[in-house]
Amino acid sequence: MSRVPDLLVVGGGSAGLVGARTAASFGASVLLVEAARTGGDCLWTGCVPSKALLAAASAAADARAAARLGVHVDGVRIDLAAVRAHVDHARRTIEPVDSAESLAAAGVTVRRATARLTGPDTATVDGEPVRFRRALIATGSSPLLPGIPGLADADPLTTDTVWDALTELPDRLVVLGAGSVGCELAQALARLGVAVSLVEAAPRLLPGEDPDASRVLAAALRADGVEVHTGRAVSAVEGSGATARVLLDGGERLAAGRVLAAFGRRPDTAALDLASAGVALDEQGCVRVDEQLRTTNPRIWAAGDVTAHPRFTHVAGVHGSTAATNAVLGLRRRAETVVPRVTFTAPEVASVGAAPGAKGTTVQTRDHDEVDRAVTDGDTTGFARLVVDRRGRVAGAVVVGPRAGEVLAELTLAVRHGLRTRDLAGTMHPYPTHGDAPWNAAIADVRTQLGRGPVRAAVRLVMRGRRLWVSRRR
Repeated sequence: MSRVPDLLVVGGGSAGLVGARTAASFGASVLLVEAARTGGDCLWTGCVPSKALLAAASAAADARAAARLGVHVDGVRIDLAAVRAHVDHARRTIEPVDSAESLAAAGVTVRRATARLTGPDTATVDGEPVRFRRALIATGSSPLLPGIPGLADADPLTTDTVWDALTELPDRLVVLGAGSVGCELAQALARLGVAVSLVEAAPRLLPGEDPDASRVLAAALRADGVEVHTGRAVSAVEGSGATARVLLDGGERLAAGRVLAAFGRRPDTAALDLASAGVALDEQGCVRVDEQLRTTNPRIWAAGDVTAHPRFTHVAGVHGSTAATNAVLGLRRRAETVVPRVTFTAPEVASVGAAPGAKGTTVQTRDHDEVDRAVTDGDTTGFARLVVDRRGRVAGAVVVGPRAGEVLAELTLAVRHGLRTRDLAGTMHPYPTHGDAPWNAAIADVRTQLGRGPVRAAVRLVMRGRRLWVSRRR
């Protein structure tokens, strides 16, 4: 690109891809620089392969559990090569959408190279000087590997390396970290026949979620054969490969054919030389941004995992679009802060907004044994919980059950726009679906409101007047 680009995008993951396309759609000249391959963590090592693996694991679990519906499957055999082929097929099918060719068709110039900032509005791309009008940092993140004695020497798997490393299933696997990714991979591999131990230092798995959701999921993982160790810190890892042992506090040792580290991720900023551009980091090493995703350099914005915002693909995409819009059009749109999250286990755990117990709120819960679709499916594990503020608005929600992420979409809209439970209750919903659970929770809340002091008195007054009017007409 000979002329100065309106927007230099560094990073070709979700934030960079969406940001680049957004800017180009406005007619801006865009140069996207990606050191590896476009698509980022989501396509290659995150959302896409993990959900493809979960689909295969779910098929195996459904076959084993089909007898509850009167369907008997005589033996379940795992063909790992075919499972891996399914995972790869999913990636390759989605890959063209994120490809350099697709970006070029949208008006984005793509360079496979390494970018380094050299000043407030300058950079080098594989050593070649480049000046830019505005820039978007979207370099993403990489797996975090804490300094546990012996861990690095044990050749641990990470969420980036597990897909290429598991050419065969180990007899045993110890997963360190019971956040969303740790729980998903622990359950998937257990369902595929691996003896899995899941270790979490916090008192419960999914420590950031509703305690009841953690409890339900822990029971589900144990039912799939996962050994769940919560409230246990890892003291050390001894040996490597098939002879590895994970030493827990208290002296217990867990045999580990392989160790999978799922401790979360850290932002990738080391190669950027951000200080040369006047871009500051926070205490956790994330790029510091304001509400409009602008960095401490007024010419540069940042989005995605490189910031301190929640590390989800949907956050990266939406924030990438917001940052690019602000950068090329000079707007001051705020980054979206209503962030839904889903753990894609079985059952799924989905949440948005205020947590149950938040100040000034009440909760309405409907268990799935009250949901007709769950009854007909023969699986009543789970619940839906609405968090309602004093004005009857949906402030938050938790859904645990099949396709909870899809059920959460309506509730995310409700939280973002301040809808009241009466808005949900008054909207016709299809029957029978798992959406009945939050709908009936909303109906229950409206009935509770109608039974309170002034409202109840007003309703009774209307009813009394109605009876009187009817009796006089007779």
